[in-house]
Amino acid sequence: SNFYFFPFSFLLLRIEEEKKELGESKIQRRFMPKGKNPRVTVILECTSCVRNGADKKKESPGISRYITQKNRHNTPGRLELKKFCPYCYKHTIHGEIKK
Repeated sequence: SNFYFFPFSFLLLRIEEEKKELGESKIQRRFMPKGKNPRVTVILECTSCVRNGADKKKESPGISRYITQKNRHNTPGRLELKKFCPYCYKHTIHGEIKK
């Protein structure tokens, strides 16, 4: 009966030896929690629709909005992209707004 348990106990000893060889820092590094995700969800709003609706007192049928993601580390400022606005019928600058 010792024959069946011998390989298993040898395996456990081998694992314990490997843990000692790795050291505490490497074992801790494997299980450390991950940091904050740098990607955040942002809302982009058409700047010309907002301007036309507020300044010129012209009734706008709506305001075009897009939802996208940005990397907080690469673009810390406000994001601005050229997107198609279905209310203006052209590509306009869409700027990031607060939620």
